[in-house]
Amino acid sequence: MDNLKAIIRSAVRPDSKQEAGFREFLAKRYGEGTELVWKKDSGLTKGFVLKVGIDVYDWSPEGLLKQLNQVIDNRKTVQTDDIIPLYRQAFAEWDISSAPEEVGIVATVGDGIANVEGLEGAAYGEILIFEKGIRGMVLSLDEKYAGCVLFDSDESVTSGSTVRRTGRTAGVPVGHSLLGRVVNPLGNAIDGGEEIRTTEYRPIENNAPGIIDRSPVDTPLETGILAIDSMFPIGRGQRELIIGDRQTGKTTIATDTIINQKGKNCICIYVAIGQKASSIAQITGNLRKHGAMDYTIVVAAAASDPDPLLYIAPYSGCAMAEYFMQQGRDVLIVYDDLSKHAVAYRTLSLLLGHPPGREAYPGDVFYLHSRLLERSARLNAANGGGSITALPIVETQAGDVSAYIPTNIISITDGQIFLESGLFFSGQRPAVNVGLSVSRVGGDAQTKAVKKAGGALRLDLAQYREMEVFTQFASDLDEDTKKQLSYGQGLMRMLRQGQNRPYSHIEKVIVLCSALAHVLDGIDLDEVNTFIYSIIKDVKRNCSEVCTRIDSYGKLSDEDRDAIIAQAKKTREKWLTQKQ
Repeated sequence: MDNLKAIIRSAVRPDSKQEAGFREFLAKRYGEGTELVWKKDSGLTKGFVLKVGIDVYDWSPEGLLKQLNQVIDNRKTVQTDDIIPLYRQAFAEWDISSAPEEVGIVATVGDGIANVEGLEGAAYGEILIFEKGIRGMVLSLDEKYAGCVLFDSDESVTSGSTVRRTGRTAGVPVGHSLLGRVVNPLGNAIDGGEEIRTTEYRPIENNAPGIIDRSPVDTPLETGILAIDSMFPIGRGQRELIIGDRQTGKTTIATDTIINQKGKNCICIYVAIGQKASSIAQITGNLRKHGAMDYTIVVAAAASDPDPLLYIAPYSGCAMAEYFMQQGRDVLIVYDDLSKHAVAYRTLSLLLGHPPGREAYPGDVFYLHSRLLERSARLNAANGGGSITALPIVETQAGDVSAYIPTNIISITDGQIFLESGLFFSGQRPAVNVGLSVSRVGGDAQTKAVKKAGGALRLDLAQYREMEVFTQFASDLDEDTKKQLSYGQGLMRMLRQGQNRPYSHIEKVIVLCSALAHVLDGIDLDEVNTFIYSIIKDVKRNCSEVCTRIDSYGKLSDEDRDAIIAQAKKTREKWLTQKQ
């Protein structure tokens, strides 16, 4: 077996004392018998560079400065203006002899992908540093090359240039200082504000909480949208998919849910993946207008950003959410949308040479989203009791939910809210298809008051839809059928809700009690929503004790329901009298 060869480069050959020191160092680190070879390097004015296998010890002035800066970067988890203690700590722990670098060479580069050879110890997900400070992440490993995706332009990366390992996996800064800010997937502020000073740094990839660490999903996370909270409730720790064709209101449901968390001690994170920068700015402006940015972080990976940033965006947002969950806080995170995320990953994977599978997606695309969404959970009390509720968004083509990515995510999540183009264009907004939507948590994520008030709603709507199909061509209908159709039409109009107008808990109870008691019957369909606001106003004013009791205890007694219905009927009589 050949002896390990150590090559030392310098401008001047080391003297006998220096050479003896090198041999002693090699014997301790790599064992006896290591061959030492000197090569002249006129480019090194001072110091030495020792290469042993894949390890490089750069003891030139430039190399020592790089090592010191790396030690400082590794300790720099807290950004502060006072750097003197930071440098003292770095000097105290800096050991020159134990700081080898593993250096590789770029074999090929193009389309934001660099294949690097010589990095035998590189790990999946590790950050690499290219010349001129360009950063990349290892996304593929084979016998010869480490495939790396670049987070910046590849113009300054050329074949033959050097690459250094950092030993750190990709991560982002986390902390309360990110609230109210718009950041890119690397955690850098892009909203024009001051530099973000963080208190902690977390890797973007983490293991999902185990079953033992979780608690059942039984606490509501109210969206404020009547059609969802009454029939497809979402619980804290749940993963509820929002799915539908483009331009059907998917993002609106997500942003309305964020707005509805105001004053409810819930942190919100909105992850924009592959959207136009103008759309992201519009969404951010809307959240700021309604005071939601005070408790929200926007992670923006615009359509113009490199695919690697689109790829890591949801994982970065999830890492930020996990920081708050570990502190016992409740977090809502929106991934908008995972269809574009899958496309970005497909682009990177095919450029890295991964074989395509169904619909030209790599075979591991299911794991791509499962390892992301499984990190959403509600922790038990022993682990702080925090939660992450995920609302992933997926775009379908012509309503086809049987495509590869939609079926994948449907099987991962705990239910889906299906938005139908036909309903949307007919004016039914939110365009929730009651038949195809489902929540696998169900009534466990509802308050007892909402559950009791809207218990028969879904059945009544199903009967209406069935009757509507059979009677759409009929010209002569009996009175009972006409009443049933009128009742169903009123329920559908009741479920129409304006954008940025979420219902409070007591308002949902009032509306459901009134509608299911047939109070909306006979009201002109175009005036149903205006009439509903009149009922809410009158009940709140004349039955304030009932409203306080329901809001305080989350329960609806028969007496309180009767009081709400009685007041709603009085409002109806007054309304019809004024119309005569």
